[in-house]
Parts: sequence; C-alpha cells; structure tokens
Amino acid sequence: MRRKRRLWYVILASALLLVVITFTPLILHPGKIGPKLFSLPFTLWTSMLITIALVVLTYLASKAQDND
Repeated sequence: MRRKRRLWYVILASALLLVVITFTPLILHPGKIGPKLFSLPFTLWTSMLITIALVVLTYLASKAQDND
C-alpha cells in the first residue's frame, strides 16, 4: 500500500511538472516555428506529446489508486 501511495505522488509530481513546462518559454516561444515534425509547428507537436504524456500519467495514477 505504501508503494502505491509513493508511486501516486511521483505520478502527480510528474504531471504537475509537465503542466508547468507547457506554459514556460520552453514551449510557448513567440515566433518559434521550427523544428517541424510532420509539417506541424514546434508548439503544436510538443503540446500534442505533452497531452499524450498526461493521458498516460492519468491512466497510471488511476491504476495506482485501485483498492485491490
């Protein structure tokens, strides 16, 4: 039980870190288009990757909270 709680806190901290990084100049850099991936601008494809990571973290957090 203690291991699940620690895992949940690690997942929570990771999700919060991703959210903070999303709104920093690392991602939201005015006028930055490159590097492109599949003809998508930098901000769009990095935001898509962060969203996928948040969905995966949400799934893992739900599994860590199961009361089996």
